[in-house]
Amino acid sequence: MTTRAPAGYEADQRRDDLSAYARYLSAMDASMRQKVALTAAHLLCEGRVADMGMGSGQGSAALAQLYPRLEVIGVDIDPTVVELARRAHQHPNLGFQLGDIARTVFPPESLDGIFDSSVLHHVTSYGGYRHANAAEALAAQVEQLSPGGVLVVRDFVDPGPETVFLDVPAEDGDDGRDPRSASTAALLERFAGEFRSLSPEPGFPLARAAGEPSGALPAPRPGWRRYRLAHKHAVEFVLRKDYRADWEAEVKEEYTYFSQAQFEALFARLGLRVLSSTPLRNPWIVRNRFVGRFELRDTTGARLPYPPTNYLIVGEKVKAGQGVAFRLAPAESARQFLRIEHHQDRATGQVFDLAARPHPTLDIVPFFFAGETAYVLARTSYPRPIARACREETPPLDGSGPADYLAEPIAVVQTEFPVGHTVEHALERAAGVRAAAIQRMIPGTTYYPSPGGILEEVRSMLVEVEPTFVNAPSENVSGFGTSGRIRAIEARQLLRAAQVGGLPDARLELNVYDLLARFGLPFGPWIGDEIPLAAAGAGAAGVACGAGDGGVAAVRPTSLAALLGRPSRRRFSRVDPSASAGFLEVRRARFEELTADGGVVAARELEYVVPRPLGVLTVSTALLARAPSGEIVLGVDDHDLPAAQSFSGDSGILVAPAWRLPRSVSALSAAEAFVRERLEAEYGVRVGAAVELGGAYRPSAGLTPELVQPLAFVVTAAPASAGAPASAAAMPEVAPGSDAARRLSWVPLIELVAGRERLPDGHLRVAALRAAHALGLAIAPPHPR
Repeated sequence: MTTRAPAGYEADQRRDDLSAYARYLSAMDASMRQKVALTAAHLLCEGRVADMGMGSGQGSAALAQLYPRLEVIGVDIDPTVVELARRAHQHPNLGFQLGDIARTVFPPESLDGIFDSSVLHHVTSYGGYRHANAAEALAAQVEQLSPGGVLVVRDFVDPGPETVFLDVPAEDGDDGRDPRSASTAALLERFAGEFRSLSPEPGFPLARAAGEPSGALPAPRPGWRRYRLAHKHAVEFVLRKDYRADWEAEVKEEYTYFSQAQFEALFARLGLRVLSSTPLRNPWIVRNRFVGRFELRDTTGARLPYPPTNYLIVGEKVKAGQGVAFRLAPAESARQFLRIEHHQDRATGQVFDLAARPHPTLDIVPFFFAGETAYVLARTSYPRPIARACREETPPLDGSGPADYLAEPIAVVQTEFPVGHTVEHALERAAGVRAAAIQRMIPGTTYYPSPGGILEEVRSMLVEVEPTFVNAPSENVSGFGTSGRIRAIEARQLLRAAQVGGLPDARLELNVYDLLARFGLPFGPWIGDEIPLAAAGAGAAGVACGAGDGGVAAVRPTSLAALLGRPSRRRFSRVDPSASAGFLEVRRARFEELTADGGVVAARELEYVVPRPLGVLTVSTALLARAPSGEIVLGVDDHDLPAAQSFSGDSGILVAPAWRLPRSVSALSAAEAFVRERLEAEYGVRVGAAVELGGAYRPSAGLTPELVQPLAFVVTAAPASAGAPASAAAMPEVAPGSDAARRLSWVPLIELVAGRERLPDGHLRVAALRAAHALGLAIAPPHPR
């Protein structure tokens, strides 16, 4: 299918002069690292990829440099942009081509990947604001994509037509029409008259709202003005209010054209299997252009979260008749796979429920080096429909849509056969890697993915193989229509994808961190939010820094060796089910895999575990402070859990403070407030603002729909450590007004990274590794290669 653009389509998009092009392209390049990272978990390392509407070409060039075996072709409708890109970026595997992304540019099924980054809204805006243009352009692109290829769209998402109130400053500029000097309120009023300026009837309804409070609606801040408008139009304005130098070009464009649900439904209709559907919030934009610059409220007065700065959806093209999504149906048979154990704490009497699999799991991570670059063979697009369960009860905090197919390690059930034989057999079946291609096996780490409720110990094996840039279907053992594909992916790019929500499988991420650390390879740049960990506050060790002064608490550190050297403990006894309060529930459902036209291609009943009184969302924390020497330390709880005792004989386990969220907590801001209150109540710790420590992850996607959001907090006040220096003006044993009963130990972060193999709590490993990565801490010396 070919789409046709209207007359004037190309001319309307051109900039007036080279300086205008420079401003336009530099704004695009500011988010280039995130753009490349978002695609990394889904693009292959060889083949042919088109970067549609490539702008400056920097993203195309970055992909070409990252993957020398990949042929990258940048496509743009503007001949000036194409010529500038050709001059600026020259690589043997990189080319640039003039073309209209709304039309067929390449032969059918000739591309292995297609990349649309912030360009489809140009197809609609310069095509009469006809939203169907985007759907038709995507349909044309799917025809150019080969089966197994991926389509990546990064653009904006329509929040809907509901009425909202938008409060903006009215005294940060003048009341004139010049966008360079106008106040935010004056600019909004101008925007309401000229939005979609290429339309015969530009603009949208905007009304000043009364400044006095009404019911639950508080008055706007002094010097601010309140407006009533559609949510869509409020988002359109706040996303571009700072792009004033080229205002006339900005008001031509309508950023939002599809809702997230419309994107997901369109991808399914086009025969694309959704691998990721995630609203994105660029930390720099939120921090510098949203916070303190406007407020959004619904008509009841409730604060609305800041809108996403972008949206990402990734789809894999499948052959006709293959599955693209799942739906849940009632089970037809009784539970028979998972079991629930009950363990009572002999000291407190509390009974813990644990869900257990019948067999242990082994993660196999094949890897190879190409020069100094490490690649892993991962299983992509593997069906994990349990991740879809409970979405209506507790939707994800980040607004991500259902991703029924995930990238993960090659996981096998460990049987009575020797581990080496198991690995050889699994690699040949799943990845086509014969035993003769295996160069060595390195026992990896052992950990518990979610020890608070899951009795599961995961072992890993790192397997060095001969270099192979494979991209092939895996043998189907899933019980559904596919077991995904085995693909070679650059290891550090997987970490970057995890930082922005593009890699929800924690097990693959942890194994990649372990692989790089073992060989002393850098983790690569951190592209998530920055952690504002300044120098320690003025107080001595154990002294609270004022909650409002932005200081970092100085605490007395404890070595990891000292914590791990404490005597073994055994606090739990197995008890009968009658002693349990029934915290965990095993559910069974029929998961039906659907084709693009809604037919059922495969179905299977699966069991999964959920907490009865709470939701399936968890927040884990990385509590960061400094020792008196300035060394960065992380708060660790020396806890007792029955899962640890079951596997190691010792109930003691170092954990990151984490909480399952009540089902009523459905927004990230509410989750932050909940965790802040629990930190002070349980640990006597006060913290500064929360920072999202990378994207949310699934600790055990085949067993539970649990989704974990790690948050980093800078500690501003903490109880005095036992044995604190006598000269310290000791802080109260707990923060004032707290009934805290638990204690944290403050362990040097670098020790936790170096000793990660001795940290069986999966949440603590993720928190420590991501925090060290974000803060740029050096890793351990390399093992010999």
